[in-house]
Amino acid sequence: MKRPVQRLVGGCMLGLLATTAPFAQYKVVGPDGKVTYTDRPPVQSNDVRPVGNRGSGPSGGDQTALPFELRQVASRFPVVLYTSSGCQPCDAGRNLLRQRGIPHTERTIASNADTEALTRLAGGSEVPVLTVGRQTLRGYSPSEWNGYLDAAGYPKQSQLPATYSFPAATPLVATTTPAQPAPDAAAPAAQATSPSVPPPPAGNAPPGFRF
Repeated sequence: MKRPVQRLVGGCMLGLLATTAPFAQYKVVGPDGKVTYTDRPPVQSNDVRPVGNRGSGPSGGDQTALPFELRQVASRFPVVLYTSSGCQPCDAGRNLLRQRGIPHTERTIASNADTEALTRLAGGSEVPVLTVGRQTLRGYSPSEWNGYLDAAGYPKQSQLPATYSFPAATPLVATTTPAQPAPDAAAPAAQATSPSVPPPPAGNAPPGFRF
């Protein structure tokens, strides 16, 4: 009885994830000018161009260098980790993703704007939060995280190239510094001037008084 239950749970979890058709990875232009898209590299073609990531996959890291199957999964079910500084569960969650070789984007929660945005997204401000496709997982639970990653089709062991580097974490809400107005170089600095008073003639000066 355990196997049917496990299959049912796995099927339900996969059904909860966003499902889309595999994304085309190559644009092929035939001799007659006809353009076709395919998810497999053609054997022969004079004009073959890789198609950029059309999904909402990780922004960062060289996703084009990923193995084909892993790139497909990351495009269909992008993984985003929401963390904050001084959060041990966040560190544990990050280590889980990296050790398993899960391409992901990390967003940090540091400002009030970040907290408000996370609350709207996850229904709360507690971290860590993990999203796999359209599913939002609140709190760190290795079994739950691995279960959803398994259902999405991510490999259980890392398949990342040795040269792959995870992208740096960025704030959830981008902040911009207002530009400071440039000083007006055309306006001359005001200088206080006092009229010069010529000394009185020497003949009218009081005795013993010298200018």
